[in-house]
Amino acid sequence: MQIIADVGGIPGKDCRGFCKYCYFRKVKGEDPLGCKSCPPGTFGCQQCTSGVRETKNEFIPPFMVINSVKTSLMMGNFRDDDLKINISGGGDVSCYPHLRDITSAFSQWEIPIHLGYTSGKGIDNPQMASDLISQGVEEVTFTVFSTNPQLRKTWMGDKNPQASLDALKRFSEGCEVHAAAVIVPGVNDGEALRQTCADLEKWGTKAFILMRFANYRNQGLILGNEPIIEGVEPHNLQEFEELVRSINQEFSLRVTGTPVCDPENDSPFALTHKKNLHYLEILSNVTSEATILTSKIAKPYIERVFNAIGASDLVNVVAADQDIACLITQRDLEDLDLADLKDTVLIPGRAFVHDKTATEILSRDGIERIVARGPDKLSVDGEMSGTLSQNDVLKTELIAFEELIEAINFFGVRVN
Repeated sequence: MQIIADVGGIPGKDCRGFCKYCYFRKVKGEDPLGCKSCPPGTFGCQQCTSGVRETKNEFIPPFMVINSVKTSLMMGNFRDDDLKINISGGGDVSCYPHLRDITSAFSQWEIPIHLGYTSGKGIDNPQMASDLISQGVEEVTFTVFSTNPQLRKTWMGDKNPQASLDALKRFSEGCEVHAAAVIVPGVNDGEALRQTCADLEKWGTKAFILMRFANYRNQGLILGNEPIIEGVEPHNLQEFEELVRSINQEFSLRVTGTPVCDPENDSPFALTHKKNLHYLEILSNVTSEATILTSKIAKPYIERVFNAIGASDLVNVVAADQDIACLITQRDLEDLDLADLKDTVLIPGRAFVHDKTATEILSRDGIERIVARGPDKLSVDGEMSGTLSQNDVLKTELIAFEELIEAINFFGVRVN
């Protein structure tokens, strides 16, 4: 359980400049995408306009951050044994000018502090890492990219790469560090990646998250910003999964990958592994017909679940041309073949599509379809799974699929 201490910040501005591979680089437009948070009868809201682009969240004054956390502590019903304060923001938390002020304030409550994603680019002196640890920082998520200072300087725009790496070493020695790296083919993969892993292992880093570089719209660049880097071809899914598994075998780090895979707990979609299929007997029976709209990655897994529970004649799964289901947009719906859809369609809970617009697009062939949202997630990816046991993952997936089946039975066409 955690309390978010949001310090704000804008990508590219409050992180000492964009990394070359950054998802937010080249973001264009201000038009709303539409989403489930749009008020009734309104197309667009903060979440699907400036929120998804993170363009207007300036750094927040420290007294406001501290008071927000204090209010959460007063209003919440938290257990001391599992509570932590997660300092995060839209920029880089190491660039927040009042970081040590707020950690000092938080330290009086003796609650463990987690530094959300930081690249370390705001650290000019590694003593800062030691100071933060002394003020209660017990967990850090650190974007390393590479332990080669020259690669960090060139690809991350890190003006003091050695200081950043020395800080990472101190964090790893003094608290729990989950390192992360966007893997750019031909740059920080191969032997460069293995050297990074060897350094992290030596320093005492606990975990390492490998993140596939995205360069095309159907890999998640839905804000008019493709390609991020001209001429770079990202790893395909099979190549990336093989890379994650090989690094996991070679090093003692807790290795996970996103969008795939976690070799230790079989996520995403651990339920679809043969050894876990018996858990599907817990799920309710499917009694209605519906189409599940999802991503290219998720489709075969979801099909496997509904085949295993004997519902493939009632439920079909259709993939939009997107790797990540929650990044499906109006454009992806417009590209679908409506002949593949049943009279009820379940779209991902977090898809960036306005509800009314989704219904209009998916009914433009003259069939008035019911369009409803399913769960926000059906599994967990490598950014989350590294902190979970296999039982945690299985429980999360069973709850999500039960929620999905309930939605199918409620909104779908009932079969006698």
